[in-house]
Amino acid sequence: MKKAGILFNARIAAAKSFAPMLQENLEKEGISIWSCAASDEARARAKLSGTKIILSLGGDGTMLRVARLAAQEGIPILGINMGNLGFTTELTADGALERIPNFLTGEGWIDERAMLQVELPLHGDSSTYHALNDVVVARGSTVRVIKVRAAVSGQPMTTYRADGVIVATATGSTGYSLAAGGPILFPNAKEFLLTPISPHLGLSAALVLSPDAVVELDVQTAHEARVSIDGQVELPLRSVDTIRVTRSPYTTKLLRIQPQSFFYQTLLERLGGKGG
Repeated sequence: MKKAGILFNARIAAAKSFAPMLQENLEKEGISIWSCAASDEARARAKLSGTKIILSLGGDGTMLRVARLAAQEGIPILGINMGNLGFTTELTADGALERIPNFLTGEGWIDERAMLQVELPLHGDSSTYHALNDVVVARGSTVRVIKVRAAVSGQPMTTYRADGVIVATATGSTGYSLAAGGPILFPNAKEFLLTPISPHLGLSAALVLSPDAVVELDVQTAHEARVSIDGQVELPLRSVDTIRVTRSPYTTKLLRIQPQSFFYQTLLERLGGKGG
């Protein structure tokens, strides 16, 4: 008997109501299953041991939250889209009840995604977080540019005068980094991006960095600055704080049933393009 978990976005009514229905159906299949809101991280972490698969009910934001929970345990995630864009999800609610048991018996393949590790100086100590999409160092509520001195693998590179700087994975390359003018990386790429946000003078191009690069961002500002991790964890920064970003030792494992070339068609559909 396999053990599976359901993490749902409690703010999406359809996801909240679908979770108990899904749990009931899978229990009839002989699956040991638990369920809770994705935002209840403490409860979810207590349930992870022995879990073989996590079903994420929501959109891309829910997937990001679930990824940070599942990655350290190496648990694959099957995303069921009940949000909007759904870049990282695999199924829609229609037909999910019929198809999910096939994944639980080994159907499909693993789409493995690189993550970022970010070390932050907080109250004199260093705290470590992991991100599937991006790490953003940016100005706070005051509409003034900040200075961010960037070094890559110990080599001083430039001082950005900008609204901020994005460090993005290949998965995150279709998000905020793309909106800021960065390139799109193939989703399984291990390289990551360094993209300035509305830069004023100086280096304005996004940079593709090697998988083993070490990025250090020194904040220099007389105003409020913040760091955002996957757009969900936000923390204040002081002037002269240094943020260190590297590739995470963990990866996010997404369960897929589509052909491995699915990314290009999804890209066209979700970003408003048209196939030939």
